Amino acid sequence: MTLVAVDFGIDQALEKLGIKEINNGTSTGSDYFSSGEIIASYSPVDGALIGKVKSTSQNDYEKVIETASKAFHLWRLKPAPQRGEIVRQFGDKLRELKEPLGKLVSYEMGKSYQEGLGEVQEMIDICDFAVGLSRQLHGLTMHSERPGHRMYEQYHSLGIVGIISAFNFPVAVWAWNTALAWICGDVCVWKPSEKTPLCGIACQNIAAEVFKANGLPEGISCLINGDYRVGEMMTNDARVPLISATGSIRMGKIVAQAVAARLGKSLLELGGNNAIIVTPDADIKMTVIGAVFGAVGTAGQRCTSTRRLIIHESIYNQVKDSLVTAYKQLRIGNPLDENNHVGPLIDKDAVAMYKKALEQVVAEGGNLIVEGGVLEGEGYESGCYVYPAIAEADNNYEIVQHETFAPILYLIKYSGDVENAIKIQNGVVQGLSSAIMTNNLREAENFLSVAGSDCGIANVNIGTSGAEIGGAFGGEKETGGGRESGSDAWKVYMRRQTNTINYTTELPLAQGIKFDL
Repeated sequence: MTLVAVDFGIDQALEKLGIKEINNGTSTGSDYFSSGEIIASYSPVDGALIGKVKSTSQNDYEKVIETASKAFHLWRLKPAPQRGEIVRQFGDKLRELKEPLGKLVSYEMGKSYQEGLGEVQEMIDICDFAVGLSRQLHGLTMHSERPGHRMYEQYHSLGIVGIISAFNFPVAVWAWNTALAWICGDVCVWKPSEKTPLCGIACQNIAAEVFKANGLPEGISCLINGDYRVGEMMTNDARVPLISATGSIRMGKIVAQAVAARLGKSLLELGGNNAIIVTPDADIKMTVIGAVFGAVGTAGQRCTSTRRLIIHESIYNQVKDSLVTAYKQLRIGNPLDENNHVGPLIDKDAVAMYKKALEQVVAEGGNLIVEGGVLEGEGYESGCYVYPAIAEADNNYEIVQHETFAPILYLIKYSGDVENAIKIQNGVVQGLSSAIMTNNLREAENFLSVAGSDCGIANVNIGTSGAEIGGAFGGEKETGGGRESGSDAWKVYMRRQTNTINYTTELPLAQGIKFDL
């Protein structure tokens, strides 16, 4: 790895995170040197080159899997509460390094510093959750139909968990998977986004320090770097029983087919096209706050970002005018400056997609009421800063049917009762997050009923963006159906086993069959 001096205290943050000028960046934190291609990490904040990392070659990958496999055979034998103790120490180390890691997340990805700190806090929270869970990996006991028999189920460690994460949450999504996988007795091989490789190396350094201090093998946490070709090494590898992949629907379909072809397991967290329904009984002030944060937070680069606002015709103009007024107050600029609301998009390719989407919505008949555009001049030299846009549109527009990872909010008018709004909301292929703004109990319960929202997340009087650690996170339809984080999401990281014990001197056979032996 080669580092480049930068401003904003990032060099100090990198030093605290143990990122040095080393020709490494793959594998397990060992002295093994990669022979792969160079990956350059540029900050969307100012366009500066932060560092260069070597990608993982096929030979590197084989060494990683060998190291992880050996570590698994030891790690799985540790009692789960002891594994939880290691996760607790990892969480404490994250608390110590929250500020520098949050700063690196902000600078390498482009989200606001507060969001960067919040992402690290999510890592800490999932560690806390996992520590408690390490004493609750329980199965069920069932009554056997055979006299003198006891039947129960238990869960065993699965093996190597392959994690493919996206740039928009460069550390938290890894932690959601890893903390649970670790307490389940699994080891992890992580391919972070090639757009945020330094965040991955920072996390690997933190984990490696904890494992080393406890005399545990480095292979419990492994890192590989590179583009989709490196990801394919894992998805096609039968030695990796579970692939957890976060990204676009297009990517998820490729991963799902590859993993299914070898009868492996996949946990998919894919695109969202999230909507807030605004009924005549909504609190307009709350609606505007939720919609603006959902639409412009992380510059619209969250899978839970609010893409569509479905507003009843009786309050449509009132909500529209309030939104336009609110957007005039947005401050766009360096995300490390806490006075700014919106930072840059991840790169110029994302800017091009943003511009194309705005052109297409107009071409399909939409009306831009906040035109957006690319910002230029002092402070915007990276070319990645855009102004959040609002367009009046129809749900059936092709561009509205697709997820654009940028701050574009589509306003859609509905008439009649809430069932019409729910139909519009469900009328997309994605099914991640959804919300309704209403003070009408019947509308809220209708929205949450079996005939209501078809999304994995359905909220009342809060926005679509954000999630609590305690609840399972994920979506339906082409969002992939996976669940991460809380509730019983831990079960996907384990293999399930049903056990029957006969404590009699006889062996009854099924269906009353008898052998006279």
